[in-house]
Amino acid sequence: MSIATRDPGDPEPSPDQDVAAHPHGSFFGRRKGHKLRSHQADLIEHLLPRLALDITGPSPPGLAELFDPPAGEVRLEIGFGGGEHLIAEALAFPATGFIGCEPYVNGMAKILTQIEARNIRNIRLFAGDAAELLAWAPAHSLARIDLIHPDPWPKRRHWKRRFVQDASIAAMARVLVPDGEFRFVSDIDDYCAWTLAHLLRSPDFLWTAERAADWRRPWSGYTVTRYGRKAEREGRRAAYLRFRKTSSRGARPCARLEG
Repeated sequence: MSIATRDPGDPEPSPDQDVAAHPHGSFFGRRKGHKLRSHQADLIEHLLPRLALDITGPSPPGLAELFDPPAGEVRLEIGFGGGEHLIAEALAFPATGFIGCEPYVNGMAKILTQIEARNIRNIRLFAGDAAELLAWAPAHSLARIDLIHPDPWPKRRHWKRRFVQDASIAAMARVLVPDGEFRFVSDIDDYCAWTLAHLLRSPDFLWTAERAADWRRPWSGYTVTRYGRKAEREGRRAAYLRFRKTSSRGARPCARLEG
């Protein structure tokens, strides 16, 4: 799940759980839930600093330099939740560098446990606001950005809290390489429609779907997350939307969908 790991039906966070957004950021929600186990707390204290990105200084010329050896390309997953998808991707593509952004401490503890157990070396982490990370990253430094089961913020007065906004789309366009991709997964119809509307009006992205199966079925190699399995059990079908960054501003996607 992304940004704030809260089910749509859950009650609003209490005042002591709610974290104010950064002035120009995109993070709303809780930073910590259940108390960490002793080993998880140890990983947060000792392993996380070795893998964490420091965005207080200038960014490197390219994000591939953050990895040893340097990565062939770099991908970002925003709000990785329990880390199931990110871990699977890092294991499947060892020459690719992965950055996981997750402000929720419990999610960070879970992925650190997996990184340690599997000795994964091609993941770097950022425990903060994805908008700030995108602003810090060099232009054309990411091959792909994934946003999987983000919090939909279903109430109209909270729509401004959704990650997909015109400003964040422009920020992603800046950091993606030409023909790079933004991939979005959600089981909430309203957020899927919101995302399509925002991306289709952007001059920087093309929706890649040519037939209904392209968005009804996961892409090849996709790892269903714990939240995704819960949605399936509760009868909600996810949509799998892929958008390609284009260097030809103003180009529009094909409007015909078969099937």
